Amino acid sequence: MARPKTGSNPEFQRVQKKLRSLVGRAISDYNMIEQGDRVMVCLSGGADSYALLDVLLGLREAAPVDFDIVAVNLDQKQPGFPAGILPDYLDSVGVDFRIIEEDTYSVVQSIIPPGKTSCSLCSRLRRGILYRVAKEIGASKIALGHHADDIVETLFLNLFYNGRLKSMPAKLISDDRKNIVIRPLAYAREKMIKEFADYRGFPIIPCSLCGSQPNLQRQAVKAMLRHWDEESPGRVQNIFNALTRVSPSHLLDNSLFDFSGLSLEGFAGLDEFDLAIDVFESP
Repeated sequence: MARPKTGSNPEFQRVQKKLRSLVGRAISDYNMIEQGDRVMVCLSGGADSYALLDVLLGLREAAPVDFDIVAVNLDQKQPGFPAGILPDYLDSVGVDFRIIEEDTYSVVQSIIPPGKTSCSLCSRLRRGILYRVAKEIGASKIALGHHADDIVETLFLNLFYNGRLKSMPAKLISDDRKNIVIRPLAYAREKMIKEFADYRGFPIIPCSLCGSQPNLQRQAVKAMLRHWDEESPGRVQNIFNALTRVSPSHLLDNSLFDFSGLSLEGFAGLDEFDLAIDVFESP
């Protein structure tokens, strides 16, 4: 399965250059990949993970550090899953890979009642397996394909449904405390990734388990952000930017800022005072 010849297309070159730049900046900003790392790229068959693998393979050639890449796909035994597509593709790009077969589909179906969403359980099962595989193959980093839209969506999901100001970090310690998870696409918008994937002609495999479920909370938030992109361009990007510029002194979390100890004599290290909303010009 040969990759499409896109090098002579100026629009593809523009998108590729921008995406590589964003991924490179995220890797640099959060020190995601270091000398000698073995990076396990989790490949689902969706546009995001294909793009992540493609860009990392390209960046590896010019990176100032040496690192290995191994692609891992978890075959969850969903009915109709085209098992040959990913191995054929991965063989064609010449990357080391593992296909892990675990029937999590049957487990989810046996536990989750009909009509209820299965995302949470499916995600926990998938994470546990991937964490185990990472240790088995000696991976020092686990790379996931979450992008800027996923990060903003998660912020609002936690805000609306969990009452927490929390999102997805670009780099974190895994649940099992034995792996480091990275998200090199953190700075890239979903629209750009899909455009890149369309140019590359990746053999996309749709998720028939969770992606097809109606009335998911994430789908509602995604629709909200899509509306904002259409009606107020730049708003979603500003929300993402806000996650990188947090002012603990202007929130309400006592564990992040010593409000009880605040006094006129002790504000030497305080860089913000009573201005709650920065001055800006309304459109």
